Amino acid sequence: MSFLDGQRRIIGNGIPIPRLPLEGSIDLTYRCNCNCRHCWLRMPANDPVEKGELSFDEISRIVDEARAMGCRRWSISGGEPMLRPDFADIFDMLTRRSLPYSLNTNGTLITPAIAGLLKRKGAKMVALYGATSEIHDHITRTPGSFAATMQGFAYLREAKTGFIVQLIPMRDNYHEFDAMIRLARSLSPVYRVGAPWLYLSACRSAVRNREISRQRLNPADMIRLDPPDATDDDEKITAIEANDKPPACLSSGEDSHLFAACIDGCRDFHIDPYGGMTFCPFIKDPALRYNLRTGSFRKAWDDFIPSLAHQVQGDSEHDENCGRCERREDCRWCPAYGYLEHGRYPAKVAYLCALADETRSYRENWQHHHRRYFRIAGITIRVDSDLPFTEKTFGPKFKKFEAAGPSEEMISLRHHFELPAFDRDDMGQEVYRRAPWAIYRKDRAWIYLGIGPGRRDKDFHCAAVFNEGHTRGRIYNPSEALFLQGKLHALTMFPSDQILLTRALADRQACFLHAAGMAIGGKGLLLVGHSGAGKTTAARLLRKQGEVLCDDRIIVRRWPGGLRIHGTWSHGELPDVSAASAPLSAIIFLEKADANRLVPVTKGIEIARLLAQHLVKSLVTADWWEKILALIENMAQEVPAYRLQFDKSGRINDTIGKLL
Repeated sequence: MSFLDGQRRIIGNGIPIPRLPLEGSIDLTYRCNCNCRHCWLRMPANDPVEKGELSFDEISRIVDEARAMGCRRWSISGGEPMLRPDFADIFDMLTRRSLPYSLNTNGTLITPAIAGLLKRKGAKMVALYGATSEIHDHITRTPGSFAATMQGFAYLREAKTGFIVQLIPMRDNYHEFDAMIRLARSLSPVYRVGAPWLYLSACRSAVRNREISRQRLNPADMIRLDPPDATDDDEKITAIEANDKPPACLSSGEDSHLFAACIDGCRDFHIDPYGGMTFCPFIKDPALRYNLRTGSFRKAWDDFIPSLAHQVQGDSEHDENCGRCERREDCRWCPAYGYLEHGRYPAKVAYLCALADETRSYRENWQHHHRRYFRIAGITIRVDSDLPFTEKTFGPKFKKFEAAGPSEEMISLRHHFELPAFDRDDMGQEVYRRAPWAIYRKDRAWIYLGIGPGRRDKDFHCAAVFNEGHTRGRIYNPSEALFLQGKLHALTMFPSDQILLTRALADRQACFLHAAGMAIGGKGLLLVGHSGAGKTTAARLLRKQGEVLCDDRIIVRRWPGGLRIHGTWSHGELPDVSAASAPLSAIIFLEKADANRLVPVTKGIEIARLLAQHLVKSLVTADWWEKILALIENMAQEVPAYRLQFDKSGRINDTIGKLL
């Protein structure tokens, strides 16, 4: 999976998807030229099972049938897939007619020819088991495997083929894991940590399972390497807002049919080397796999897989353990893991119980130290950070906007402190480029790259990926320095938060305006003007009459009870800010003059035109304009508007008093 694919899965708006086989994973062989201590699938390279593996023609037929039903993406793995002499032909056939693929390999069998073939757009994940030949070869139990893998990396780099170094941590290599990371960074801009918790063997070998169990890291180390997504607790609220739902395999539910939720939400499938097809790569029970050699892909997808939803039921063992466990939401258990661990689907996995305890502790720590809530114009913005917050992280102005927790309207931000490696050929359509931003549209995601003034400069100094409505975002900072310095003046850590708010507000019948806002006697006055028009001066003169909401940026939002103005933290020279709001009672366009005069603006079209000139804009699209214009037309029709020509005498209070 590419970086952007991963981001879209994290933040993308969900829409109902028909039950189509959109993505397939295929294991070309379970044979491997290595004998890794942790491997749950491996068979010897010369094992006679080779004779039973799908032929090229059989794979081609299955791929064609899957493609006819909608499949456009494949994940290729093994064993070691390159052990097959026809790997290049299979790879060419799979990737020539599909969207970007993913490939898992140990890298030892890469040749210059294969490295050239792998230049096709997709994610190539090459496993690294140690930072030295001693440890790497100890894990693989194959002398020379480290040197062969390094040669594979070299061939990929010579061919200018991008790849991901996949670090596989376990007990016997964990002592040099930091060195593994350094080596990975020297090999590729991108690395990832493979699943640190290890599955027991599909063949149920007691000897192999003892070795796999011995290699499992202690739960605390495992959580450090593979931390849970601490946004899960609020994600239900955000998911409702985005018309999304959490992955089915994460749903515990009350259904006694253990795989019902998985299959109901299933849009992918798995094919083993012998033609067995099912809904999950961890399902190794022959009774739950369909033989594609004797039947069609359509039959497997339309009939067989749905029939499995009610085939595996919980029993008393499940009811007394995982089915009723209060730690279930923090646990990674699923029936497939129970089967691999004990040969029984309902069985609990003690190692996962320990991980659940660590996960709960991690979430509690995260919520206390790595999460803050702020509320503006009725919207709660949750800010998560990989680094812990302190009292000095954000500027004092944010104190007035702090909130205790989530609400029905949520925006979720997550700060990371390392720049991602984007594939510039897979960024989507560039829709805007003018310093400081280059903006791309990729499916239902927006990608922002912070750029310098040179149009040909491909470097970027920060990045963000937002969903369609800018209600979920991941922000990538180049370093920790600015965050640690503290007194941040924007939740996004951008020059301002208007990139986030202008888009999100439009979907809520709201807009961001260059204006000062006053709440006086229960009425809201909107003092509109560009820089230098006198917003700060007017707010300073009026501050004795009421509350300054902000002197430079104000949000106007339509509520069921009417239009209201809301304070923001984006102030100008006057530091007074407020999270309060007031009914919008008058729109006042500021003009400096030598006297104080209040001139009514009676034409709605003129009011709308003036408001449009003072909108705060970021990413402007046709749908954004449509929503915003509808709002300002309503404002022009419903709220009295005036031109306020004023001097600095202070008598503006008397003039404004006529409106109150």
